[in-house]
Amino acid sequence: MFNRVFGKGKQQSQTNAVATLDKLNETLEMLEKKEKVLIKKASAEVEKAKEYTRSKNKRAAIQCLKRKRLYEQQIEQLGNFQLRVHDQMILLEGAKATTETVDALRTGASAMKAMHKTTRNIDDLDKTMDEINEQTENMKQIQEALSTPIGATADFDEDELEAELEELEGAELEEQLLQPATAAPVAPVSIPSGRQPTRPAPQKSTAEDDELAALQAEMAL
Repeated sequence: MFNRVFGKGKQQSQTNAVATLDKLNETLEMLEKKEKVLIKKASAEVEKAKEYTRSKNKRAAIQCLKRKRLYEQQIEQLGNFQLRVHDQMILLEGAKATTETVDALRTGASAMKAMHKTTRNIDDLDKTMDEINEQTENMKQIQEALSTPIGATADFDEDELEAELEELEGAELEEQLLQPATAAPVAPVSIPSGRQPTRPAPQKSTAEDDELAALQAEMAL
């Protein structure tokens, strides 16, 4: 309820500040317009005084200068009013900025307080950490229990298994050393494609060979 009341109060205050600034702006514009009108009137009285001076109407010229003085006084007064309005606007804008800054800081502080509210009790934090550690330790025990051998495999001696494996490896090595060395296969001779091995060409029989063959035949008879 208090938040609603104060929240409405803050919104109303900001609305009033904006409305006041708008009103001051309107007042400043009105004063500036009046000042311009008075400046024109004062300039007109000066021109009239010049004309009366040319026409030798001294009394009328003096009256014009008096009115000019009155306008100048009003112009000076309007200038002072404008300064006051400007001063009020600056103060109000500064106050508005200060209020908004304070509200922002309060909002940030409330947010931080709400965030820290869940962890402000150190006992609850310690309890939570203990529960996490306990669950982690339980998980480790479960994993160790699952990795432990059960049944027949639990009775095997790891040292005996290692010794048996070493014996098998030694026997295998000894068997390899006793095997006779085999001759290395002869690599086939590659013959380039397109070329056939040359054979000795048969010699043609001559006349002398024919005669020798006939003589051997007669001797055999």
